[in-house]
Amino acid sequence: MPQYKYADVGINLTDSVFRGKYYGKQHHEDDTEHVLQRAIEIGCIKFMVTGSDLKESKHAIALAEKYPGRCYATVGVHPCSAKTFDSHPGGPPQLLQVLEDLAIDAKKRGLATAYGEIGLDYDRLMLTGKEQQLKYFEAQLDIAVKVQLPLFLHSRAAGEDFKRLLASRLPQLPKKGLVHSFTGTVEEMQMLVALGLDVGVNGCSMKTEENLEVVKKIPLGHLQIETDGPWCEMRASHASAKYKGDAPPLPHSVKKERWNKDTMVKGRNESATIAHVAHVIAKVKGIPTSEVCEAAWNNSIRMFGLGETLEDQAP
Repeated sequence: MPQYKYADVGINLTDSVFRGKYYGKQHHEDDTEHVLQRAIEIGCIKFMVTGSDLKESKHAIALAEKYPGRCYATVGVHPCSAKTFDSHPGGPPQLLQVLEDLAIDAKKRGLATAYGEIGLDYDRLMLTGKEQQLKYFEAQLDIAVKVQLPLFLHSRAAGEDFKRLLASRLPQLPKKGLVHSFTGTVEEMQMLVALGLDVGVNGCSMKTEENLEVVKKIPLGHLQIETDGPWCEMRASHASAKYKGDAPPLPHSVKKERWNKDTMVKGRNESATIAHVAHVIAKVKGIPTSEVCEAAWNNSIRMFGLGETLEDQAP
């Protein structure tokens, strides 16, 4: 019996590496099933699969259909992909309508639990310009309000614009939302919490000493944990490394060329590593891991549901 219970609220299972394809080259078979099973064995029993454009949102829903009660989808277009609205064959209005219809249908079927990944990313304006990001973040926020799904949000170097667009709509979204993979300042974190949002922490959220100071100050009532796999693994060069000495063991990992179904792949993060995310957060905050896990689980279920209720808390 696993010691703790986790929900990985940010996992990119639609990425081709979980089908064995790296940089366009096939190295091994689809191992999604084994990735999920490794996570379940350490107590990670719920997975929110990120949709970052129309194709990936559909794929995330398909995974939720394939793994009922385990996987749930988000629906939306990431800020770095927002330019696809203008290149969509039927134009932006048609893509917005398709996303709305997709979200409504998937919510009705209990497959979609959040609208996103949406937001602003001013560090990557070379991928999509600021004007397009702002326009389609606002338009998608309006969809989320219509559909009444909590938000799965992305914010990088865009604090004021992010707050401005959210502030008028959050009162219409009772469950608010999660700013995932947070790497901002203490002041930005406090601003988000004041808006009623939760903060998602993964390996990328704990790279530097400054990051750790932020994590230390995130209120437990607004904390959720994630891996953002296949990215955001916790590395030996990160500030978090010094807290991992007595962390629980992870499954063995090998290079992708030596893949087998029972091992993780080096350099490919997956949901089983969420145990280390929770462990480091607990060490940084100076509290028991059980306290972190219980708070994060409750916050995730309260916001996203994931087929659970807070009354059903048996490990």
